[in-house]
Amino acid sequence: MNEQKNLVIAIIVSVLIMVSFQYFWERPKIEKAKLQQQSAEQAAPKPGQPQAGLPRAQMPASNTPATPSGTPSSMPTASPSPMPASSGLSAPGPAIVSTKPVITGPRIMLDTPELQGSIALRGARIDDVILKKYRVSIEANSDPIRLFSPIGSKGAYYAEHGWISSDSSVKLPTPNTLWKAEGRSLSPKRGLRLIWDNGQGLRFIRNISVDDHYMFKVVQEVENRGSKPVQLTPYALVNRTNTPSTLGFYILHEGPLGVFNGTLEEVDYDDLVDKRQIAKTTTGGWIGITDKYWLSALIPDQKTKTNMRFLHWKAGNKEKYQVDFVSPAVMIPAGGRMENTSHLFSGAKRVKILDDYSEKLGVANFDLAVDFGWFYFLTKPFFYLLNYLNSFLGNFGLAILGVTVLVKILFFPLANKSYRSMGQMKKLQPKLVKLKEQYKDDKQRLNQEMMKLYQREKVNPASSCLPVMIQIPVFFALYKVLFVSIEMRHTPFYGWIEDLSARDPTSFINLFGLLPFDVPGFIPEFISIGIWPLIMGGSMFLQMRLNPQPPDPVQARIFMLMPIFFTFIMAPFPAGLVMYWAWNNTLSMAQQWTIMRRMDKAEASK
Repeated sequence: MNEQKNLVIAIIVSVLIMVSFQYFWERPKIEKAKLQQQSAEQAAPKPGQPQAGLPRAQMPASNTPATPSGTPSSMPTASPSPMPASSGLSAPGPAIVSTKPVITGPRIMLDTPELQGSIALRGARIDDVILKKYRVSIEANSDPIRLFSPIGSKGAYYAEHGWISSDSSVKLPTPNTLWKAEGRSLSPKRGLRLIWDNGQGLRFIRNISVDDHYMFKVVQEVENRGSKPVQLTPYALVNRTNTPSTLGFYILHEGPLGVFNGTLEEVDYDDLVDKRQIAKTTTGGWIGITDKYWLSALIPDQKTKTNMRFLHWKAGNKEKYQVDFVSPAVMIPAGGRMENTSHLFSGAKRVKILDDYSEKLGVANFDLAVDFGWFYFLTKPFFYLLNYLNSFLGNFGLAILGVTVLVKILFFPLANKSYRSMGQMKKLQPKLVKLKEQYKDDKQRLNQEMMKLYQREKVNPASSCLPVMIQIPVFFALYKVLFVSIEMRHTPFYGWIEDLSARDPTSFINLFGLLPFDVPGFIPEFISIGIWPLIMGGSMFLQMRLNPQPPDPVQARIFMLMPIFFTFIMAPFPAGLVMYWAWNNTLSMAQQWTIMRRMDKAEASK
């Protein structure tokens, strides 16, 4: 019975993982949709809920960069040096904002092949960024994805750069400072130069450039035209208003994250709310906030020791999240100048682009912004393999089928051995049944006789579990690629599949669209089964029929119910993943049938 126990354990483990995915993926997704339908006022704190202040270093108030009203004035001591924290309106959640924000004040237009938007001259904030090539849904008239929104908009989300000083007499630019622009627009071919004079001999210059994708380069210069030296410290921050709805950390990370001294650290929103501040010191690396497909990240000079922080506080009824860094202080002599260079990423998490930035800018582990999970060593190679096959075959769906064939070829020797063992086990079924009847009252003797039978016939019952066990890491690696890679987002296949990263849109409830009504919204998604999940379930049923049947009738009935159970479990999963599973079952059946037929011929010839 050991071989059946091993197989049952393997299947139970698989089912438990599938059920966990259903619970932690599909259920949060439904809750997310509900949250998006509610008003922004739901973000208000409950009565009696304490409000946390933004940590800020102890220094004279006149030296602290000005902050708009709504930031608590009573703040505890913190290190490193302080960051300004601007206040914004509440937002209902996710970074995908289809409504048009409130764009006010003098601005410089931003226009690149991938981005459009504007930069506010008041505060010199990068706070209006739209991703041209990505839309909220697959509908042709769907709004483009908005990543950054200015203060006064739903989901205020922006980047800011500036200076701080320990000398309270030094007048510094603040979030409300109006800068003078040299130039009318910002594009890959035309940079932007912003200038502000403090009237005390200091001239602040900010040069902003952008590439063809999503990377901004910010060079902050200071000219000291006065008679005394001045010590200044450069900083940069990304500020976000209110907690976005997420898919749950069990599936992927969404929220603050960064790489410090070569190590990735992810911080959940809930944990940051509890801790209020998490400080890091690093040489190189980066810090940012990630959504499923989008990222905003600050990248300081990679050779300089830098202080970084994750922050949370409340401004009235609004949750505020901030990531920031402070570079080392610099002494600017009279008549001298200095500059500080950093980068800001604001865009889609396309793996190849992240890898290119990591190489060109020397940014450690920038690709880890894409949550490839525990099977990173499999997931990322799978991604590149899928990408290559897609460029060769012209369709990600065909690439998925091609990867399945390559995996089958890779594990062909091991699978052959397993299927031969399964064929031998199938031939031993009559003898196993006879042993069970003979020793039905003596389990220990039954197990001993079964082991003797396996030894005589030179059969390894445990090897029959290998096909199932091999599929599990491959399944999860492919699942991760489909789930987290933006390259798979809104990618169509043939027929009715318009998005391989989404579930099969058809349903047996309306006979796959033949009946003139849509599936009612109150029906759970795992019950609304599409065509591909049914194909997958059918292929699994046929594969089960080829396997040796357990001698125990209870186990046999459980095995027969497994395809039905898996069909319901897989129904809400991405269509591309269900296609992989169905195609994998089909190839396995072909391979198993061929091996068993050869064994039958060999047996007949004897």
